[in-house]
Amino acid sequence: MPVSTSKYRYITCDPSKCVGCQLCEYICSYTKTGEFNTYRSRIRTVRAEEILITSVACRTCEDAPCVIACPRDALSQDPVTGIIRIDANRCDGCAWCIEACDFGAILINPEAKLAEICDLCEDQEDGPQCVKWCPKEALELTTPDRRAQRSRRKLAVEEVLGRYKS
Repeated sequence: MPVSTSKYRYITCDPSKCVGCQLCEYICSYTKTGEFNTYRSRIRTVRAEEILITSVACRTCEDAPCVIACPRDALSQDPVTGIIRIDANRCDGCAWCIEACDFGAILINPEAKLAEICDLCEDQEDGPQCVKWCPKEALELTTPDRRAQRSRRKLAVEEVLGRYKS
């Protein structure tokens, strides 16, 4: 899977905690559309191999390829939050943004024929509802810097514990 190129916050999933219940998809679709329909969710539960389950949402990439690829300039990126916004008056549902997204985090609304993408529930006071409602706490709002720091800490602990096991 590609590595995020973002300085912005985004939703990440810990596959060691995710059980594939799809509650994130249901709560997302309900929050955004008022219906429990996983096809209308802006986060996707992905099964890779038999044992790896994870969820994927927009990674708010710097110089977002989806924004660059849009031939109608329908996508724009907030310079502060990194959230990708879609101008419904410009989007024609061509799906070039989908092709450009390395994470598979964009979908076309089958009714409106417009692109849809995670906006981190910016209109919700308590943030991304998928993170809030995940029963296994597998989802987290993070940044690449925070993830890297956690990885370094984990490696350091493993290194120290490894010395004492020998």
